[in-house]
Amino acid sequence: MGIFDFLSGEFIDVIHWVDDTRDTMVWRFEREDHEIKYGAKLTVREGQAAVFVHEGQLADVFTPGLYMLETNNMPVLTTLNHWDHGFKSPFKSEIYYVNTTRFNDLKWGTKNPIMLRDPEFGPTRLRAYGTYSIKVSDPARFLTEIVGTDGEFTMDEISYQIRNIIVQEFSRVIASAGIPVLDMAANTADLGKLVAAQISGTLDQYGLSMPELYIENISLPPAVEEALDKRTSMGLAGDLGRFTQYSASEAMTAAARNPSSAGGGMGAGLGAGLGMAMAGQMAQTGPWGQIAPQPAPAAPPAPPPVEHVWHIARDGATQGPFSKADLGRMATEGALTRGTHVWTPGQDGWKTADEVAELAQLFTILPPPPPPGV
Repeated sequence: MGIFDFLSGEFIDVIHWVDDTRDTMVWRFEREDHEIKYGAKLTVREGQAAVFVHEGQLADVFTPGLYMLETNNMPVLTTLNHWDHGFKSPFKSEIYYVNTTRFNDLKWGTKNPIMLRDPEFGPTRLRAYGTYSIKVSDPARFLTEIVGTDGEFTMDEISYQIRNIIVQEFSRVIASAGIPVLDMAANTADLGKLVAAQISGTLDQYGLSMPELYIENISLPPAVEEALDKRTSMGLAGDLGRFTQYSASEAMTAAARNPSSAGGGMGAGLGAGLGMAMAGQMAQTGPWGQIAPQPAPAAPPAPPPVEHVWHIARDGATQGPFSKADLGRMATEGALTRGTHVWTPGQDGWKTADEVAELAQLFTILPPPPPPGV
């Protein structure tokens, strides 16, 4: 903490504070039974502020710098009793050092789920957590509203209250924002700024400010997450039939991974299979057990056309095979012309490319030669 230099008997001559902690917000200069000497040196470093309290009243706030505690250069102290007598009275003054740097990486989170009405899922509960930073913006107000006469005030003493404020404002903002649950992950930065702006009014009353607030995660209840996973699986499957096949394969895979429950898994699989078979049979019968007319089976689709591969004769050698797409690129590059000899299995001898109807169209899509003089 502080280092005291006693230069004359019972009076303290040098006042300063060196903080070696990470959570001390306010520290009172300990003087025991000594009085602050008239003309003492007060050192305030960067990231600090010194609040001078005399006879129980806040007298002045000192920003970073070196000060001589004299009435000559501090007119505000001239109205205080006993300063002009060189502190020879029994009244004692106090110096409170306030840490004005940022306190970073402070945690916050929702203790209980937040209820909101989602436009897609209806009433939904969610949780959130993140980090924030806090800073003393008004040392005098912070001392009078929060610290009081506490000789060593740490961040832990106020962090719980700040977390409650964050959760309260986050609940109100998230409930009135109207952002769908599925879109919240893309808007965490904007939500964090909005919550910090709403909290600033309350923190101003404490002499504090919140430079940053981050929302690291917004999570849904396990039941809702499971429903979302199933919905995603159905979207990947495409239709109910494929989803049923997907679910059956997943069940078989889970049973294979757990051989100890093979009997129960087999029984469940047989029961599911029988249930599906009974459902299919019931769908084929009428309400009185008669056989319901079945729709005629759909005609099988026509087989896809056979893809030809081609060979090219050039300079007494055969090249290939090439697909039609390859020949199209060659025609674009000029490597294949109308007079190039080509052959494909099933064709009667070699033919020029323009003699084959399937290849002649490769040349019809090419642009004509440019007009002369252009």
